[in-house]
Amino acid sequence: MIEEIRQDAEQRMQKSVESFRHELSRLRTGRAHTSLVDHIQVEYYGSKVPLRQVANVSVEDARTLSVTPWEQQMVPVIEKAVMSSDLGLMPTSAGQVVRIPLPQLTEDRRRDLVKVVKQEAEQARVAIRNIRREANSDLKELTKEKEITEDDERRGQEAVQKITDHYVSEIDRILEEKEQELMEV
Repeated sequence: MIEEIRQDAEQRMQKSVESFRHELSRLRTGRAHTSLVDHIQVEYYGSKVPLRQVANVSVEDARTLSVTPWEQQMVPVIEKAVMSSDLGLMPTSAGQVVRIPLPQLTEDRRRDLVKVVKQEAEQARVAIRNIRREANSDLKELTKEKEITEDDERRGQEAVQKITDHYVSEIDRILEEKEQELMEV
């Protein structure tokens, strides 16, 4: 019973860390990376689909992404979707290829991005703490129902706390790496 609660909490905390990593991959650091456009949706035969489902996205050089649509008529649609995204990028089309140049980040923009990263990290920490709280309340419930002893509950809470500390430190480590990456010129 206690082990199941601990494992469930650990899996959920791991998912929170992965979600945090995914969110950070969307933040651009001045270097071209294909995950920058992962969240962009394009209109395709009347429905919204992810950009990767209608085109091949690749890194052309350190500051340019290249988007090659499967169908020629998708070029202007992809351009429009990239322009209207929250990335603030200006794509250019060259025949069948859409190139997305990434402008150099200014110092102010870098600081703003660091603030955003810190907010994301805090949200991930809160999510992990909420998982810990839920696991601890599950343990308390088992104690109330006399399914486990108070000593077992205490040991379970200590195990959940160790897992929590591990994943919070993992988030702090990822945050530190991303900050250094962002402040790199």
